[in-house]
Amino acid sequence: MGHRKVNAPKRGSLSYLPKGRSSSPTGRIRYWPRIKAAAPTLLGFMGYKAGMTHVLMIEDHAGSPNFGKEVAKPATVIDAPPVTIIGIRAYTRSPYGLKTLCETWMKNPPKDINRLTTPPNTPDPENGLKKIEANIPQISEFRLLTATQPRLARVPKKKPELVEIKVDGADIKQQFEYIKPLLGKTVNITEVFKEGSFIDVVAVSKGKGVQGVIKRWGVKIRDRKSRKMKRGVATLGGWNPHRVLYTVPRSGQMGYHQRTEYNKRILKIGTDGTEVTPKGGFLRYGPIKGTYAIINGSIPGPTKRLIRLRTPARGPTRVPETPPKITEISLRSPQG
Repeated sequence: MGHRKVNAPKRGSLSYLPKGRSSSPTGRIRYWPRIKAAAPTLLGFMGYKAGMTHVLMIEDHAGSPNFGKEVAKPATVIDAPPVTIIGIRAYTRSPYGLKTLCETWMKNPPKDINRLTTPPNTPDPENGLKKIEANIPQISEFRLLTATQPRLARVPKKKPELVEIKVDGADIKQQFEYIKPLLGKTVNITEVFKEGSFIDVVAVSKGKGVQGVIKRWGVKIRDRKSRKMKRGVATLGGWNPHRVLYTVPRSGQMGYHQRTEYNKRILKIGTDGTEVTPKGGFLRYGPIKGTYAIINGSIPGPTKRLIRLRTPARGPTRVPETPPKITEISLRSPQG
């Protein structure tokens, strides 16, 4: 009898290549969307992942068969203390992309910033703002240098994260008037996002070290009578071409990759963390002290990792006009 050829779908997705380790545990946002709004606003925020819970809410998606009924939804709780605006950076457009034109820092940056970088010796915000104002015709966009406040969260660190957040909406002059009073102040998540709105989540996933092809790519375990190995691919390829193609599943790093999840909905934003802290606190995190956000579904990364939130790059066309009505937030202890 001749050999019967077996066709099977390819195991694993090549969409996520290369599967290399992220250079930093803090996610990097490479694209900021343009928005058409009457007033300027920040396009992002950040917080620390506390854990997951579930909420009971009234389904408000008009196309759902459960519309108007009470449903249970898995949700992630993010500890989102206010961020400090320590600097303003102005960019100009060049033939090679965006280029920093000028920047200014607040007068007395928080002492914890010295753990991360060396701030300017004698920052002069007044002169810096005048210089930015004089160059407004050349400026194409503004970004704020924002620092987290880990001391206000339940993370075992003092060193803050320093990231850029773009400002958009209206025109450049109105953006400048919006960000001028923000220098040196703190901004809360309630000033950036609203309950019921959609966001993109950028984070670095859980690291799992070096793994084999079965776990890393999901290929089929071979028959028990197979030669040499069972937990491997059957062949690395034909004689031609004389190399192993990148499409062949191989062992290597798994996890600790940067991932972006689109259109996650904010179910609730609150200022009292006791409203969402389960009995005994979140596992490996503890209680939430202050401001928090509840995001529908799961998000990348382990507990305590910094999660970056961004205005959606390709938001849904139909968004409910009112925030979701939550009837109950589970506070049951995850340990029973």
